Amino acid sequence: MYKVALVEDEQNLQALVIKYLKAEGYNTVSFNTGEDALKGISDDIDLWILDIMLPGVVSGYDLIKAIKAKNSGTPVIFTSARDQDIDKIMGLELGSDDYVAKPYSTRELMLRVKNLLNRTYGVNAKKVSHIEEFNTYVIDYDKRIVLENNENINLTSKEYDLLTFLLQNKSKAFSRNQILDYVWGTDYFGSDRVVDDLLRRLRLKMPNLNIETIYGFGYRLIV
Repeated sequence: MYKVALVEDEQNLQALVIKYLKAEGYNTVSFNTGEDALKGISDDIDLWILDIMLPGVVSGYDLIKAIKAKNSGTPVIFTSARDQDIDKIMGLELGSDDYVAKPYSTRELMLRVKNLLNRTYGVNAKKVSHIEEFNTYVIDYDKRIVLENNENINLTSKEYDLLTFLLQNKSKAFSRNQILDYVWGTDYFGSDRVVDDLLRRLRLKMPNLNIETIYGFGYRLIV
């Protein structure tokens, strides 16, 4: 059973979302403030739903930094009433995997939670072999971590998903749209140029990956 944590200070909304999460069969925990949520960082949480604007001094941005520092592969959904591009951009830069603007449909949120959990932990997200060595890197599929010289490479969830997708399909060429569907899901609406930005960040963190750019089409990982 997946464990989902909700950080939301609006009590009525918090109660409603928790009700829906439980109805979907998830083990749930909720926090009213960022300070309270920080105390739960050490818990074994499979997915976080974070409101950006929280009472007190600890914001959703502070929380995602702490969550990703503990385990960079833990998926996070950001929510915000402001619905501004800067919120989405900052969330993506800090490693969020999805963004939902308030007011949102609770049923839509449940669908996003389900899709994100399936992409992160589903059978297609792991190889039969749980540890793989590639070039100078060691990929642990169970722990969703990547090591180089026994040092952890701090990848965001989407960077890790892209890496494993390429590793499981070495030498095969993929279009931007194919990568977009796998990493972001088929329900994503937006520019396919986010793929280029994700590839750029992955290359910076893992320069020994030989990812070839196929101009006008997409990318492939060269063995």
